[in-house]
Amino acid sequence: MSDNFFLQNVDVINKNTQTGTRTNEKGEFILSASVNDSILFYVKDYTLKGIKLSLQDLETNNIIVRIEKTPEELKEVIIHRVDIDWGLDKKWEQQKSEEAGVRRRANALKVQGVNNGTIENGMDFVKIGKKLAGLFKGKDEKEIPEREFKELATSSFDQKFYTETLQLKKEEINAFLTFCNFDPESKKTLSENSNDLILMDFLYKKSIEFRKIHAAK
Repeated sequence: MSDNFFLQNVDVINKNTQTGTRTNEKGEFILSASVNDSILFYVKDYTLKGIKLSLQDLETNNIIVRIEKTPEELKEVIIHRVDIDWGLDKKWEQQKSEEAGVRRRANALKVQGVNNGTIENGMDFVKIGKKLAGLFKGKDEKEIPEREFKELATSSFDQKFYTETLQLKKEEINAFLTFCNFDPESKKTLSENSNDLILMDFLYKKSIEFRKIHAAK
């Protein structure tokens, strides 16, 4: 048995007599043996087990042998450093904090019949001001051009990330990035609230889809 499951096709060998058998679907076996005989139990992906029979074992005639599954050994673990622009996250947190403040003031309890000078569910003038500032931006002020998805993806991670982490071939990288670019979700990685972790997660999910499509061809 292993983890309370019966093991089938386990090789059971009497080391002393050089005879053996195999377990059935219920993990049962019959093997001739004497006191002090060494019995070995072997099956693939499990640790080799050995016992020495005692007189009590033979008299019981119903021995339960437990063997352990072999631990899986990892060949290689790759850790990549990811540089995150925390400034973008702080800007997003500040925006959310301002919006939460407006909601708290709008939902604050007011005394019936008393005018406290506030406007219930009033507009967020800070947010409106930012939008107006964008409309009246000077002609001489240059706007920051939007980066293309493929440019962002290639500049954020080196080739090893695509070949080792995403398990792509070198010649597949360009086609893979074009495949990702057709997904509307790729545009979210270009937003000001995005970062390398979001981009990495998106690329990893798309690489699974990409490999499945190519495997089916």
